Amino acid sequence: MKQKNNQNKKTNRNIVKNVTQGLLHQNALYTVIAIFFGFLVGGIFLWSAGFSPLEAYAKLFNSVFSRPKYLIWSVIYATPLMFTGLSVAFSYKMGVFNIGAEGQYVVGSLAALCVGILLDAPPILHVLLCMLAAIAAGMVWSLLVAILRVRFGINEVLSFIMFNWIAFYLSNYVINTEVIHKVGGGEASKDIRQSARILLPQSVLNILKNDKANYGIFLAIIAAIAIWFILTKTTLGYRVQAVGLNPHAAKYGGINSNKTMYIAMSLSGALAALGGAIQLMGNSMRISQFAGQEGFGFQGITVALIASSHPIGCIFAGLFYGAMKYGGSKLNLIDAPTEVVDIIMGTIVLFIAISHVFRYIITRRQKKKEDN
Repeated sequence: MKQKNNQNKKTNRNIVKNVTQGLLHQNALYTVIAIFFGFLVGGIFLWSAGFSPLEAYAKLFNSVFSRPKYLIWSVIYATPLMFTGLSVAFSYKMGVFNIGAEGQYVVGSLAALCVGILLDAPPILHVLLCMLAAIAAGMVWSLLVAILRVRFGINEVLSFIMFNWIAFYLSNYVINTEVIHKVGGGEASKDIRQSARILLPQSVLNILKNDKANYGIFLAIIAAIAIWFILTKTTLGYRVQAVGLNPHAAKYGGINSNKTMYIAMSLSGALAALGGAIQLMGNSMRISQFAGQEGFGFQGITVALIASSHPIGCIFAGLFYGAMKYGGSKLNLIDAPTEVVDIIMGTIVLFIAISHVFRYIITRRQKKKEDN
């Protein structure tokens, strides 16, 4: 009996050991650690500025979870971030840092705007045409950068940054054209037609007490599942990840890395552009003249980092960032600086970027403990 008990204890210790080792190699653990340090650093900055961190964080979370309509607003804020996060995550699997998601987002929203204003079509068809226009614009915008890299060896990061600014000024130019500009003045475009909007039925909007609730979140989830399926269940996904891990080995294995890059970067651009279209058709309904970059594409980089470039993870990371953006915008009600959200998110990114250090320290201590 005693021998059997000892054997059971040994088996339980092995189970605990295996579970612990499994957790230590999970990216989710280090993401949670990074989020904890993000709030900790944010709290330190609030305290140093003379604000109560507990009061500020209570207001932040209360502004998200206290009422259903606040949760819906958080989802609305999160939806375009999911698309830009997916865009960055997918291109990263290819080994490409898509800092150009901002420009792809802008041209996508601009293409959807033009179709939404200039074209008169039945509701469902009009929505599809706006989305197709956005997807086409985003694919072309990203494909041009891919061609510059493959054909001429130009670094894609530099090209993406330049294309972001081209998209920025192109949008301002188009908005100020007579056919697009808002009638009666104002630094914005006309509103898109009713038939081009993706709002939920009016009866549902009345129940939710939110006039901007839309179908975008469902499209974002579908897009995330589709990207996950492509990466894990298709030959294209295999080629994308193979080229991302080692382009020379992939080429030796018979994979056309140039063709794969064209396809992958085009899909990446389409995702970011679709995020711009969703934001336009489900929330803003117009585009204002830019005074600076909107930031959705750059925030998508944060989403992708929090999600560890996992497509399904981008859903939850986008929801987290969206909730932080919406809840953080209410901090001014207690005179706390809304910039604390940027501090928190920046700290999270920093700690995720150095997560390998945490992994090394924790696994090393665990190994020493086992040896002793």
